[in-house]
Amino acid sequence: MSHARTPSPLRKRKAAAADLDGPAPPRAAAAPQLPQPSPPLRLLDPLSRVRSFSIIESTLREGEQFANAFFDTETKIRIAKALDDFGVEYIELTSPAASEQSRADCEAICKLGLKAKILTHVRCHMDDARIAVETGVDGLDVVIGTSSFLREFSHGKDMDYIIRQATEVITFIKSKGLEVRFSSEDSFRSDLVDLLNLYKTVDKLGVNRVGIADTVGCADPRQVYELVRTLRSVVSCDIECHFHNDTGCAIANAYAALEAGATHIDTSVLGIGERNGITPLGGLIARMYTADKDGIKAKYRLEALRDVENLVADAVQIQVPFNNYITGYCAFTHKAGIHAKAILNNPSTYEILRPEDFGMTRYVSIGHRLTGWNAVKNRVQQLDLSLSDDDVKAVTAQIKSLADIKPLGIEEVDTLLRKFHDRVHAIGTALDADGEPMAC
Repeated sequence: MSHARTPSPLRKRKAAAADLDGPAPPRAAAAPQLPQPSPPLRLLDPLSRVRSFSIIESTLREGEQFANAFFDTETKIRIAKALDDFGVEYIELTSPAASEQSRADCEAICKLGLKAKILTHVRCHMDDARIAVETGVDGLDVVIGTSSFLREFSHGKDMDYIIRQATEVITFIKSKGLEVRFSSEDSFRSDLVDLLNLYKTVDKLGVNRVGIADTVGCADPRQVYELVRTLRSVVSCDIECHFHNDTGCAIANAYAALEAGATHIDTSVLGIGERNGITPLGGLIARMYTADKDGIKAKYRLEALRDVENLVADAVQIQVPFNNYITGYCAFTHKAGIHAKAILNNPSTYEILRPEDFGMTRYVSIGHRLTGWNAVKNRVQQLDLSLSDDDVKAVTAQIKSLADIKPLGIEEVDTLLRKFHDRVHAIGTALDADGEPMAC
C-alpha cells in the first residue's frame, strides 16, 4: 500500500525551480581537486569498533511501532530489498508471534534470498521462540525487561526467573543452529550487578551477541561509554546497542557505544519507531562517514539512501524533514554571502559531508538580502552572461534591495540578471545599482 505525500512549501519551491525552462538553479559546479582539511587528531581507543561495526536495520520491526506505520506484505518486501541494496548487514523483522500476517511476512522476506541476514525480535519465551525458528530466519533477537520498573509493572518476574528463562530459550535456539542475541530491556535503569551477572551467564551459553537497550532514551554518551566499556570487559561475545531518541542523544550514544567496543547498532529509516523512535539510519551514516569516510563508502551504497528514505516516508505518510541528515532539502543549501564565496572556492570550507558521495548536489541560494556578489557571479557564469565584477556588484545590490521587500525566486533572479546584461551591452557601459550608466 502506498500513500501520496502532500508536497511541502520547500519541496514545491525546489520543484518549481527544477522545472524552469533554461539553466538549473545555481548549484556550485564540481570543484577541482582541492586540499582537504585533515581530520581532527584523535587517539583511537584499542577497543573501538568505529571502523568495524554492523548495522541491524529495524525499520520492519521497531519502525512498525511508529504511530503512522502500517506495512502490508508488498511494502515490507520493497523496504527489505531497498535496505539490502543499500548494504545493511542485518534486517530485523517483527515477531512472527505477533500475528498470523507477521508470521507470513517473515517467511516471505526470508525467501527473497537477500544478502543481509534476516532476524526477528521475540520475547524471552519458549512459545515465541518455537514459532520464530520455523520461519526461515537467520537468527533471533531475544529480549526481556530487567529494570525494576519492568520487573514490577510489566512481566512481574525476578532475576532468578529471568536467568532460568533465558537459559532455556537460548539453549533451544542454539540447538536449531540459529544466531541468537540476548538483550535486556531498559538497561540503563537496571541494576548494574544484576545486568552483568545476566550477561555473563548468557555469554557462557554461547550467544552471538548481548544487547543493551536505552528503552526510554534516558542515557547520555558518557553513561553509554561507561556501560559498554564495563560490559566489554566481562563478555567475549559481540555487543549490540539499541538507543531511543526521546532526549535527542540516539546518534551520539551510538557513536559512544562503538568507541567503547560495541559491535552492532540498531537503526531505522528516518528514525521511526515507538514514540520518538531510535537512531536514524541516515544520521548514523553521516556520523560514521566523518570518522571513516573511505570505510563507509566501501561498505554501503550511499547514493541509495535517498530512495529508501523516500520509500519509507511515503509508506508512513510523512515528509522527509527539511533538516534531515544528508537528504534533507537544506542539508547542502548555502545562503549567507560569506559561506557561498567560500563554498564556491572550496566546498570543504563549510561541508563536512561531500554531497556527491550520496548522490546529492549542493545549492547556493542567491535571491535574498544576505546574498553576496561572488554567489551572484557564479550564477552569471552558469547563465553564460558577460558581466564585469563591477556589473555583478551592481546587480547584486539590486537583488538585495528587492529582497528586502520579499525573497526572489530563481526565475526572478535570472530575469533580472538577463535584463541587466542586455542593458549593459546595449548601452556599452557599466550600470550602477539603480541600473543607470555609471559616470566616467
